[in-house]
Amino acid sequence: MMDLDLQGKIERFTLPEIFQLVSTGRKTGTLGIQRDDDIVMVYFQNGSVVYGYGPRKTYHIGRLLVDMGRITPTQLDEVIAAQASPTSGGKRLGQLMIEKRYIDRADLEEAVRKQVEELIFSLMSWDRGSFKFYENQFPTEEEITINLSVENVILEGLRRLDEMNRVKDCLPDASTVYALAPAESGQIRNVSLKPEEWNVLALVDGRRTIDDILIASPLGSTETLHHLASLQLAGLVKPATHTADHDRLESMVNHLSQLIESYLTRNTGATVAGETPAEPTHDQI
Repeated sequence: MMDLDLQGKIERFTLPEIFQLVSTGRKTGTLGIQRDDDIVMVYFQNGSVVYGYGPRKTYHIGRLLVDMGRITPTQLDEVIAAQASPTSGGKRLGQLMIEKRYIDRADLEEAVRKQVEELIFSLMSWDRGSFKFYENQFPTEEEITINLSVENVILEGLRRLDEMNRVKDCLPDASTVYALAPAESGQIRNVSLKPEEWNVLALVDGRRTIDDILIASPLGSTETLHHLASLQLAGLVKPATHTADHDRLESMVNHLSQLIESYLTRNTGATVAGETPAEPTHDQI
């Protein structure tokens, strides 16, 4: 059987079409996909996806296990510290977790499957970049591989893409930095957020872009974008501007001036010559 010469630009061939070609040909090999600095490798065996790797976009296996309720955040921190130790012998997180009996092999296989699925789902939104299929080149030496139906992956990826496109309609470009939106003067917020919404809100710091938030989020891309859009519509976050820090400082200075003026008014309406008014307390500021 002739080797499959499959390479080109994503602008000409969609990724679902590329995956389908590899699947229908029951090919074994590695599909390399690149967009700017992002490189993803997807491994196929007889037309099925068995593993995937994306250095920047990989969904952290430890966070997935925490989200699945298989381990606690404390256990994850402990294993990460153990992995960084010179005595770890270069063992992977999953192997260390099994050795500590925090999880079993079935738990790890489930997490790896979800990790690869989320990686491939994220690819479905790529509308530019390049790809190349390296037939019969199968460099991965993973102890745990999976068997994903390409048809199912494509269908779910396109479902999520439809949802993501609807969400993106109310969000700016992915390179936009997001910041917390301050409450209006005199307004007291009484907001009840779900844990997932807190997870996203905690990543909004006035420095991270939408892309950065997606990378850092323990949630999937679609869910993260949904929550970010909801937080924006609720007025809790907003696209940052270069004057955001200046505006915040000016607001704080004005508030401080009002506190001092109020203090002077309460204390006979004026300062005693030569005296400096007492400083407002931290609680007042």
